[in-house]
Amino acid sequence: MLKKQLSIIFLTIFIDLLGFGIVIPILPSLVVSDLGKPEYMVGIVAALAPFMQFLFAPYWGSLSDRKGRRPVILISIVITFVAYITFSFVTSIYILILSRVLAGLGSGNFSAAQAYVADISPAERRAKNMGLIGAAFGLGFIFGPPIGGFLKEYYGIASIGYFTSALCLINFVFAFIFLPESNHHKQHTKQSLKVVFSQIKLALNNKTIRLIFMINGLFIAAFSMMQIASPLLWKQHYGYDDKQVGYIFGFIGLCSVLVQGGLIGLFVKYLGEKRMLLLGSLLMSIGLFTMPIVSAELFIPIELLAITTIALSNGLIMPAANAIVSKQAPANQQGTVLGAMQSLGSLARTIGPLFSGILYMIWYAMPYFTGTLLMLISFGISAVLLKKNSETKS
Repeated sequence: MLKKQLSIIFLTIFIDLLGFGIVIPILPSLVVSDLGKPEYMVGIVAALAPFMQFLFAPYWGSLSDRKGRRPVILISIVITFVAYITFSFVTSIYILILSRVLAGLGSGNFSAAQAYVADISPAERRAKNMGLIGAAFGLGFIFGPPIGGFLKEYYGIASIGYFTSALCLINFVFAFIFLPESNHHKQHTKQSLKVVFSQIKLALNNKTIRLIFMINGLFIAAFSMMQIASPLLWKQHYGYDDKQVGYIFGFIGLCSVLVQGGLIGLFVKYLGEKRMLLLGSLLMSIGLFTMPIVSAELFIPIELLAITTIALSNGLIMPAANAIVSKQAPANQQGTVLGAMQSLGSLARTIGPLFSGILYMIWYAMPYFTGTLLMLISFGISAVLLKKNSETKS
């Protein structure tokens, strides 16, 4: 039964991230070429979905604490379905904006899904099961970009919306039939957004949760800066085309899946979750620093090695952070606290690309060196967290 539940949750997150991955290669040409809008609109449209996640993830998480994980997941799947049906009819920038707003709103199932995994996972398996969510992210990156490019080229923009909404419909049917409620510690008092944010503030009084939130935000900001800058770097300085850029992003996703879907259990066993944060931060800083300084002749061996370290760091940091926070949060506030982390992560995912574009205009290496600095700060915070853990044990 546990495997079936995890499979449904995996499918839910995978479809969310597949839609995100599909949009990556086609959004610039859709906004600029098809809709005739200036380039700065690409960044604005790209930021809409994570910004909506920032606003609503705590609410969805809190609602799942009060009403249950199952209804929140089902409702959010329906919203995502509507978002991609809307995407099929994009003929103006306003319809595209509506579609991306709905996609961000529907992604509230991410926090509920994280809480669901925390509900059904024993403490010793929580990081490994959280790694499945990261694996879904990686698979979305593997399959999303090539699917998006293929569908748009051969069948038009509407086919992307129809394809993804069909997946949402299948997901809803499976979740409705096979996904039982996991939250057996429901809150029975109605919570306003004011109460939700007061609970977030209360959660931040826990020093460990506060430090994890900081590490998570720094990592996501650095990673999203890399996402925006890399296609420009690879095209302008290494001469790679859109198809090849898509393959490189697919390689990142593949490495993340291998780590989070298969190796995470070994890392938890031999390193522990807090050392995973430390090692992940170090690898990320090395990978980001290396990416813009590789010569064209050494692009394949060195750049791919740098990308591998970044993918590995993603596989270490994300499941470890989720697992630590879920262990620290009270049982009746799992959704609220994990939703808060997802919301703050969405804010980092909104801010990162905006700064990345500005920094790239100043100097193409600036987004990477800035990301390196952020991850060195994350490394320092991880060291403090590990020291705190050692002092507690002693």
